Amino acid sequence: MAPTSTPQTPFGRVLTAMVTPFTADGGLDLDGAQRLATHLVDSGNDGLVVNGTTGESPTTSDAEKAQLVRAVVEAVGDRAHVVAGVGTNDTHHSVELARQGEAAGAHGLLVVTPYYNKPPQEGLYRHFTQVADATGLPVMAYDIPGRSGVALSHETLVRLGEHPRIVANKDAKGDLGAAAWAIARSDLAWYSGDDILNLPLLSVGAVGMVSVVGHVVAGELKTMIEAYLAGDVAKATAIHQGLLPVFTGMFRTQGAILTKAALGLQGLPAGPLRLPLVGATPEEIDRLKQDLAAGGVDL
Repeated sequence: MAPTSTPQTPFGRVLTAMVTPFTADGGLDLDGAQRLATHLVDSGNDGLVVNGTTGESPTTSDAEKAQLVRAVVEAVGDRAHVVAGVGTNDTHHSVELARQGEAAGAHGLLVVTPYYNKPPQEGLYRHFTQVADATGLPVMAYDIPGRSGVALSHETLVRLGEHPRIVANKDAKGDLGAAAWAIARSDLAWYSGDDILNLPLLSVGAVGMVSVVGHVVAGELKTMIEAYLAGDVAKATAIHQGLLPVFTGMFRTQGAILTKAALGLQGLPAGPLRLPLVGATPEEIDRLKQDLAAGGVDL
C-alpha cells in the first residue's frame, strides 16, 4: 500500500534519487539497496526515486531495474513513495519499462525528456502521454535540458498537466521564471531537481524536491520545507545557506560518483560505479570531506 498522498504532494515532499548499490564485483546489491532505502527513509525522506540518473540507470539492465524496484518497495513501500525511473529516448522501450515498473510495485513513474535525439515539442508531448497511457500510475515528468539536449517548453508542460496521470514535474532547468510561469498556469506539482535551487523553487510554488544531497541531509531538507511552509522564511533561509557547501561539494564531479563516495565515508551501502563512471579520486574524497564538514554533515 502506497503512503497517503494529496494532489498537492502526489509523491511526498522530500525524495532522494537513490544510488544503486553494487557489490565489489559490480553486481546488483539488493540487500544493500534495501538497507540504504531504509536508512534514507529513517533519515527524513518520504519518497525515493530508483533507476534514475543517480541510480546509474544507463548501465543497469531492464531485469536489474525490476529487481531493484521490487526490493525497495519491499523494504520501505509501506512508508515512502517509491518512484521508478522509466524514461529513455525510445518511446516503445519507455512504455515497456513503465509497465514493468508498475508490475514490480512502484507507486509512480519518473519519465525523463528523451535525450540525444532532440524531438520537437509535439514529439515530446506524444512521448510523455503514451507512457502515461500505458499504466495506471501517476507520472512525474523530468525536465533536464542539460542532459537531454532539449527542454520542455512552458506550453508543453501546461499541456501535459491536462493528462489525468501526469501530475508532477521534476525541474532541473535552472530557470525560475519559466517555473513560475508554468506553475501558475497548470495543476502540476512542482519538484526541484536542482538542489541549490530547492528553496528558491519553493518560493515560486514548488511543493518539494527530488534531491541528490538527500542521501546525507534529508532531515535538514525536511526541516527547511517545514519552516518555509510555516512562514518562517528566515529559518528556511538559514538552513539553505548552511547547506550551500553540501550543494556545491556533492557536484564537483558527476553526482553519483561523489554520492557513493559520501555514503562510503558514512559506512552505508554504495559500492563501485559502472563504466563509463569511475570512482572518486583520493583528492576528490578529501575535498568532499571538507565540503560535507562545512555543511554540518557528520562522517
